[in-house]
Amino acid sequence: MLTTAPGMLLLGWREWLALPDLGLHRVRAKVDTGARSSALHVESSRTFTDRGTEWVRFTIRPDSRRDCLEAVAPVHDRRWVTDSGGHRTQRVFIRTTLRLGGRSWPIELNLTGRRGMLFPMLLGRTALAGRCRVDPGGSFLLGEDPACPPETLPDR
Repeated sequence: MLTTAPGMLLLGWREWLALPDLGLHRVRAKVDTGARSSALHVESSRTFTDRGTEWVRFTIRPDSRRDCLEAVAPVHDRRWVTDSGGHRTQRVFIRTTLRLGGRSWPIELNLTGRRGMLFPMLLGRTALAGRCRVDPGGSFLLGEDPACPPETLPDR
């Protein structure tokens, strides 16, 4: 079993997380240290300008059993991103709060269409840096509740 430095979270290759600023309290994510940035599947998005600030309005489907949620966030950046298939697209990035294993911290997140992917979110290495270590053989090591630290999870 892998050990971590004190204060670091040990994650599996997939985990449950929350994005509370966006109203998402339980999102299934693939943890991918090969991906630089984190990505969230959005059904649709459009940018607009209000009082000199660029914003993005987007719809998210937390899971296949729920209706879409609408969110609005300031655009943090636009960058070219190359996916694992070699396709290069310009994406909108926002800043939001990640909640994982009972802890929260700010991350950058790009909004993209991940339809057809098994996970609505990809958690990349920049969101993990200095806070987490990944056991690629582990899965859902933090349990099912992103707000709950692993040591307080009920026995299974």
